[in-house]
Amino acid sequence: RPTAIRLSDSGSVKKNISNSRTLYFHTTYILPTATMKISPLTSLTTFAATLACVQSFQTASTSRVSSVAPLRSTVSPEVDTSSPTNVTGELLKRDRYVATNRFTVRKGREAKFEQRWATRSSRLASLEGFRYFHLMRRVSLDNEVNSGIDPMGETDAFGNYVSFTIWKEKKDFNAWRGGEAFKEAHGGTSLFAFVTTMVSSAMVLQGAPKPAFYDGLLQQSIIPESVPETVDGWRKVDADGTNILPAECFVACNQFFVRPENAVAFEQRWANRTSKLKDCDGFVSFSMLRRDAKAKGHGIAPMGEEEPTYMSCTIWRDRDAFNNWRNGNAFKEAHGATEKKEDGEDVKPPMPLWSKPPEPVFYEGTLVISSTEGA
Repeated sequence: RPTAIRLSDSGSVKKNISNSRTLYFHTTYILPTATMKISPLTSLTTFAATLACVQSFQTASTSRVSSVAPLRSTVSPEVDTSSPTNVTGELLKRDRYVATNRFTVRKGREAKFEQRWATRSSRLASLEGFRYFHLMRRVSLDNEVNSGIDPMGETDAFGNYVSFTIWKEKKDFNAWRGGEAFKEAHGGTSLFAFVTTMVSSAMVLQGAPKPAFYDGLLQQSIIPESVPETVDGWRKVDADGTNILPAECFVACNQFFVRPENAVAFEQRWANRTSKLKDCDGFVSFSMLRRDAKAKGHGIAPMGEEEPTYMSCTIWRDRDAFNNWRNGNAFKEAHGATEKKEDGEDVKPPMPLWSKPPEPVFYEGTLVISSTEGA
């Protein structure tokens, strides 16, 4: 028998699933999944998991305000919303709060997925505390620009697309997550819109989205000469669902697996390193992302050992700008070209602070939205 999804006029949702064949939302409309091109079990599993993920973004969390303290970043001194810390012997204070959601998009459905993002109802750019957004699709350095090739589509458990939003403070993110703008963007304005969004997700995604939240440390960014035009807070671009969207930036990330006892030393090493990123042509933004492992909500799974605790994230105007930096002197200085002692002997590099070697990952960003102040 075709599996049925039952909905109520009231729109209330029971969190429990009575059995593996039927999701009970009381009774009114019945949508048979037999008309879909994916199996009923797959659609319902994805539906339930995606619902849990949506709830996770809506679970509010609290933040603490500490006294103003200088940070080794280019962010103006301001009230910080992280736990009280300093740069001498404790974890760094955050400059930004970064919310991401990781998606595994079914092969051949990439353009449909991007179309959904391009045509969604959102007023993100108009919200208090918003700084920057883009949708990232994973690529290899060997890929041609806009090739749409996913180099690890069959092996990586954490997806091939990432939504990436930078907020000025964590409280700004929480206000969005608990407000009407979140419901509008996620199809929650009506029962029909919500169900349409969930069913569409089941047909495009493989498994549920995996949210991850970060403290943005050592933030550096430029003030953009111009920003992409938005209408009512969101980009309006042509998306036909057949061709992927044009690449609008290039994102280079390096994933670090740092044990808790090494976290302070790791952050201090980054705070004290030489960097000339802001002097490089095509540089947009940098942040060292520290995983907010305390983030709570339905659908947020505990962070496993296979996930990085830190991730450097550098946004470039395009891939050429990244390659020019990587092949230039600024890269060598930042990555510790071999130093010499006074007697001419090489200075030994510092001991690594991670449990396994860093893992680089690269993305093309599209649907870029930026505040006039930059990230």
